Amino acid sequence: MSSDRRIPFSLLLVLGLTMMLGPFSLDTYLPAFPDIAESLAVDQQAVSLTVSVYIAALALGQLLGGALSDQFGRKKILVTGLVTSATASLILAFSESLAVMLVARALQAFGAGWALVSVPALVRDRVDGAAAARLFSVLGLILIIAPAIAPSIGSILLRVGEWPLIFFFLAAYALLLIPLLSATIFRAGSTQNTPAGLPTSLFRRYFFVLAERRALPFLAWQAACFSVMMLFITYSSYIYQIHFDQSAEAFSLLFAANIVAMMAFNISNRLLLNKLAPLTNLRLATLCHCSGIALLVAVSMQDGPLWAFLPAMMLTVGALGAVTPNIQACFLDYFPTNAGTAAALLGAAQWGIAGLVSAVSALLPHTLPAIVLAMAACGVASIGLAIFFRPRRPPTDT
Repeated sequence: MSSDRRIPFSLLLVLGLTMMLGPFSLDTYLPAFPDIAESLAVDQQAVSLTVSVYIAALALGQLLGGALSDQFGRKKILVTGLVTSATASLILAFSESLAVMLVARALQAFGAGWALVSVPALVRDRVDGAAAARLFSVLGLILIIAPAIAPSIGSILLRVGEWPLIFFFLAAYALLLIPLLSATIFRAGSTQNTPAGLPTSLFRRYFFVLAERRALPFLAWQAACFSVMMLFITYSSYIYQIHFDQSAEAFSLLFAANIVAMMAFNISNRLLLNKLAPLTNLRLATLCHCSGIALLVAVSMQDGPLWAFLPAMMLTVGALGAVTPNIQACFLDYFPTNAGTAAALLGAAQWGIAGLVSAVSALLPHTLPAIVLAMAACGVASIGLAIFFRPRRPPTDT
């Protein structure tokens, strides 16, 4: 494997479409909450439990799927995950109770987790270093776009049919990925077999990854930064619609402004990778991220106006468009053989810790300064790592 090796556009496209399954499954059905609640005879708050269940199961699915893909090969685990996700989507389409929907959502997320965790492992199988960071940056751009367009797709589907049509769409999407993957990524067979002489059991694989202490700070780095994003997503409606008294239409535009900022950072990151190392870009992006948080603290403590708050939030969230791909590249460089397990641990730590931070934040006062200070606590951890963490070189992949 060479760090200079380029991946064909067709393969890159299919990898991106595969990664989109996760956010599509999470966000496409959001506009249907009122219809689902009415159909199941429950309130919308009960339906929102399906989001929490999905996030938890997605993290667990990645933990299991990553190690299994190292042991049995990417193709078996990826295809099994897609079939599982499609089957669960069909169950969701025919759900007549909240209990069935919750179980099916967990199954859907579990399958999506197997598919999602396979993508960074497939990237690491082919490229490393700056080339991997550039590829992760492109895939990160796709992941930024997917959550932005998913609710719109759901709204379009609701115009032509009932809410089950959304889950029929998700089932078809997952199944259509299988022939696309077979025609591009897996046409020459499995890309990786179990490495000889390395641990093969699930738990020993994770022990092998956790034993690489040089890489572990990147887990905390990603979790700290992503926790800021999760706090923003959790409280974005309160921030813009209640605190700043904006309409639903204005909220959509304000939320989209952060997506635009992430795209700008993502594109800038890819350009800078032609001259700078991923770790250097990571430190610069983290500095921007934490500068945005510092501005948010200043504005919120002074009860500043929306026009001052919005640019600071765009800087805070937007910088993550460069933080995440560089962390992925830096972290996975330490695992030339157990890339699936390592990617699973990174994804699970990201979602698990950020979800826990979001849940604990519910104990805080429901005010803008409290929310921003929670973000600042996460920012202190990330800027500390950016300044003081000096990683040793990863192993050479021969």
